[in-house]
Amino acid sequence: MPQYTPPVRDTRFVLDHVVKLGNYANLPAFAPATPDMVDAVLEEGGRFVAEVLFPLNQSGDLEGCTRHPDGSVTTPKGIKEAYAKFVESGWGTLSAPEEFGGQNMPHVVSTAFQEYMISSNMAFAMYPGLAHGAIAALMVKGSPEQQRTYLPKMVSGQWGGTMNLTEPQCGTDLGLIKTKAEPQADGSYSITGTKIFISAGEHDLTENIIHLVLAKTPGAPDSSKGISLFVVPKFLVNADGSLGERNAVSCGSIEHKMGIHANATCVMNYDGAKGWLVGEEMKGLAAMFIMMNAARLGVGLQGLAVGETAYQNAVVYAGDRRQGRALTGPAEPNEKADPLFVHPDVRRMLMHGKAWTEGLRALCLWGGLLVDLEHGAATEEERQSAADLIGLLTPVIKGVGTDKGYEIATNAQQVYGGHGYIQEWGMEQYVRDARIAMIYEGTNGVQAMDLVGRKLATNGGRAVQAFFALVAGECAAAKGDAATADLATRLEKALGEMQAATMWFMGNMANPNNIGAGAVPYMHLTGLVAVGLMWLRMAKAAVELKAAGEGDAAFLDAKLVTARFFAERMLPEAGSLRRQIEGGADAVMAIPPEMFRAG
Repeated sequence: MPQYTPPVRDTRFVLDHVVKLGNYANLPAFAPATPDMVDAVLEEGGRFVAEVLFPLNQSGDLEGCTRHPDGSVTTPKGIKEAYAKFVESGWGTLSAPEEFGGQNMPHVVSTAFQEYMISSNMAFAMYPGLAHGAIAALMVKGSPEQQRTYLPKMVSGQWGGTMNLTEPQCGTDLGLIKTKAEPQADGSYSITGTKIFISAGEHDLTENIIHLVLAKTPGAPDSSKGISLFVVPKFLVNADGSLGERNAVSCGSIEHKMGIHANATCVMNYDGAKGWLVGEEMKGLAAMFIMMNAARLGVGLQGLAVGETAYQNAVVYAGDRRQGRALTGPAEPNEKADPLFVHPDVRRMLMHGKAWTEGLRALCLWGGLLVDLEHGAATEEERQSAADLIGLLTPVIKGVGTDKGYEIATNAQQVYGGHGYIQEWGMEQYVRDARIAMIYEGTNGVQAMDLVGRKLATNGGRAVQAFFALVAGECAAAKGDAATADLATRLEKALGEMQAATMWFMGNMANPNNIGAGAVPYMHLTGLVAVGLMWLRMAKAAVELKAAGEGDAAFLDAKLVTARFFAERMLPEAGSLRRQIEGGADAVMAIPPEMFRAG
């Protein structure tokens, strides 16, 4: 039976000594995040998810959601009751604005809680997660009336939310959507079309579900420029805020999918449903991108969170399971076999998981801080800098976070041997659940193209140049301390590989396929350097705490050894990634399609 312990100590270490949350206490945006409040969120939030949500993870996966003949959907046993406790406890309101009933906590703090929630039960976490994305879009693009009508109950968790983009004939290429929005005399629109892969599209957790739907108005261009965004409630809302008649939107079926079975992934049919324009007509994609960017950071967090739980269980199993003897001779001669921990290859897989989960946690929390600073920093220059960095890193957090999360989960499964393949041990569920994160919210190949095709060149490369300068500056400073010099030198070399790869792109754009062929290796190269920067910061903090005689010495020593592992075993991959990029597109594109086929 799987288990999960929220990594509160590590989160607190990152918040205190890497993100350095206390440095921003003077800013209004960070005022609610007092040390006592942050401790309460981590401790009580961790306890809540471990006691209430985690016990439902495996059973929810086995039972799945059920669609009934009337189109209604019920969630697995216990999920509805757990959601009621979640709402009652106010966990979904952490980072929402006070004016709509939120607690106004910084995003970086809610990110920490969200990691715990996803680790405990990814499928459950998606229900409030989708609502938060819809809230973000309405906060920026919704009219004051729409905000008053929908946001208070969405923030409280009384109402849910979704994002409806994908259709049977189109996913990433949204210009191909066919859903129509016909204007009505009362200012509303009649929405007709079919959307697929809609997470949390129908369920029994909330009394209403607020769908945000992409559609095209009459005469709109047949491209992504013709897309508008509409708010379409499951139940219409009366002027006094009470629920009115059922809207013409329904769940046609539930997708039969590989994982996240406790989340209802629906085919949604809009049959002349009543909807209202959000923002300007034919500017829907910009509005939806607000939701998508928030979602992409959340999906990157999913990679880390599922990887963390799988890793934790592999560690326990490696300590309990006895197989074979240590290569250097029996570690426990009085026993018939030694624990798996004596085997270097098992250690290799566990160290890989430790290095990447802790590194990604730091990167995700730093990303959360950048989101906060983008809006709440003291100066326009600082706000712009934060916006540049999080814009650059969003596809990296999503793409690398989920690729590595899946890799960690499969390595954890490998530690179990044959038992990892058996359902009752739980490892196969983590592998299945982790897999979707690499696909939805834009596949990782799409994330990579967003990075190299859009983010690198934006504002003349201002963001990537700032990132280069940041990493180079911290490496130069750390090389002056013997305790961090080796890591800093290796990170500096990896940065050089990234800079050389960037220049190669600049010199080989005449053939756009060179960009496409090298995009994923470049994304991973960027992620390697970004997580390397996090490990440099963590190592520096550990050295300083040890010198001051503060903190848990064993914990800090483990940090330093893991930083060394990342430096010695992970950072050298930078050279390989650069050479993959510089291989160009010729061999990738040379073979005609028919030669890929058998026979």
